[in-house]
Amino acid sequence: MSRSRSAQWYAGSDRNAYIHRAWMRRGLPSGAFDGRPHIAIANTASDLTPCNMHLNEVAEHVKRGVWEAGGVPLNLPVVSLGETNVRPTAMLWRNMAAMAVEEMLRANPIDGVVLLGGCDKTIPALLMAASSVDLPAVVVPGGPMLTGTFRGVPLGCGTDVWRLSEEVRAGTLSQADFLRSESSMIRSKGHCNTMGTASTMGLLAEVLGMTLPGLAGTPAPDSRLLEGAHETGRLVVEMIADGRRPSHVMTRGSFLNAIVALAALGGSTNAVIHLLAIAGRLGVDLTQDDFDRTGSGVPLLADLQPAGRHLMDDLYRAGGLHAVLNEVRDLLDPAAITVTGRPLVEALGDAKVHDREVIRSRRQPLQQDAGIAVLYGNLAPDGAVIKPAAASPHLLQHRGPAVVFDSVEDLHARLDDLDVTPDAVLILRGCGPKGYPGMPEVSNLPLPPKLLAQGVRDMVRICDGRMSGTAYGTVILHVAPEAAAGGPLGLVRTGDMIILDVENRRLDIDLPADELAARQPSPEMTRAFAHPERGWQRLYVDTVQQANTGADLDFLIGSSGDAVPRESH
Repeated sequence: MSRSRSAQWYAGSDRNAYIHRAWMRRGLPSGAFDGRPHIAIANTASDLTPCNMHLNEVAEHVKRGVWEAGGVPLNLPVVSLGETNVRPTAMLWRNMAAMAVEEMLRANPIDGVVLLGGCDKTIPALLMAASSVDLPAVVVPGGPMLTGTFRGVPLGCGTDVWRLSEEVRAGTLSQADFLRSESSMIRSKGHCNTMGTASTMGLLAEVLGMTLPGLAGTPAPDSRLLEGAHETGRLVVEMIADGRRPSHVMTRGSFLNAIVALAALGGSTNAVIHLLAIAGRLGVDLTQDDFDRTGSGVPLLADLQPAGRHLMDDLYRAGGLHAVLNEVRDLLDPAAITVTGRPLVEALGDAKVHDREVIRSRRQPLQQDAGIAVLYGNLAPDGAVIKPAAASPHLLQHRGPAVVFDSVEDLHARLDDLDVTPDAVLILRGCGPKGYPGMPEVSNLPLPPKLLAQGVRDMVRICDGRMSGTAYGTVILHVAPEAAAGGPLGLVRTGDMIILDVENRRLDIDLPADELAARQPSPEMTRAFAHPERGWQRLYVDTVQQANTGADLDFLIGSSGDAVPRESH
């Protein structure tokens, strides 16, 4: 039997082994260094990441399972990103978090890792890191919060923030009532209760095979989350014994399964960027076009906000992820396995739907073709995405004049006084990975108050940034190349005619190619681009790739394994 990885630090009688053991004893039993596996619990708990505050409790239950199975659990606090708090955007640090976690997993004497995440960027960053190191790894998703209510109506966090704030701007909801809803929205521990990015990535972690089957989507306050955390602690010890690694679990078939699930669930467009980045770390051949090819014809079955009516604890009550997947079982790759070593489809068993209002059947879907659509054209040479499930059907084919904003500040300064017709196309640029920096969730531009007062609730909007997975509307986002990377979005002028044709996957500006090429970028836009001089932002802007490949840093793509040949003393 080959020596465990942790034994490379602890085994032996020389000075270095002595140092490693002596400093780690501190209450560990004498048998802790006898060759049993050492398990890191990569824990993104933080008081400044409100969705992950409860993960210390989850970690304690993981520890119990690890001890029970004969391993040694070790809490490893790692970089945590709170979507609601950090400026300019949490996405700026997803790659930094992934890099930091990768280096800590490789540098430390561990044989495997349990990944604790919840808030939007935490699970993607953890999976990117684990993929690059390729030690046995398993995810425990922190789970969604319970549903809050206001005046007897359920509140979807995120989605109802956007909806209620627009009602205030339209004059149909008082400022006082809007503020009264604030304390009702966040009812319990856990991440967003809509099918936003956190819910999407937690569920897709399971579809990728990286969680204990049946755990993803368990509400954060539910005691079954702690039970699952305990079982995950046991499982990771088994995975180490069997040598089961992320590269064995997350294959191309696993990613295609995730794309099918993304469509059936009505998940966040942010999953496109995150799945591409994770695949890039593994060397899996996955492209932006796979989301359209594999997912565009998949029906939307989960009636959840923002595409539908219900919320995440309703999904769990109605049968959960497995019930949804059973409806599209024939579209899943039967060979793709989970961290148990068994096929994902086997884990589904005969999962039943208990509420057809929440989980629709294939015969009566919420929408027939609901997957992410990838658009190309002279406005998006490298592509852009739209989520038809969250869009207005009458706007999916549209022609209208551009109204251009050169920065977020420009948008805020002019929007309230804007006098345009509903057929106008609002364009916000300078919000891509390089331009902002970090590609913020600003693509779902608020609508002009004069149109809101007329009852208009959606317009075509185009941006090189992202939008919250909790958001909705006819929003074209992730336009690549972004304006700051020389993309044609930076050449559009107010009044240009924009043509959107989702059915034919086109996004164009109605201009001759030579006229467009002869234009110069707006000086106002260029001045607004990020120009960092030092630190992470400088490194990020200099090396970040575009949205169509996952917005990872060019030197982080791929993996380096877990080997560390040199000693520290």
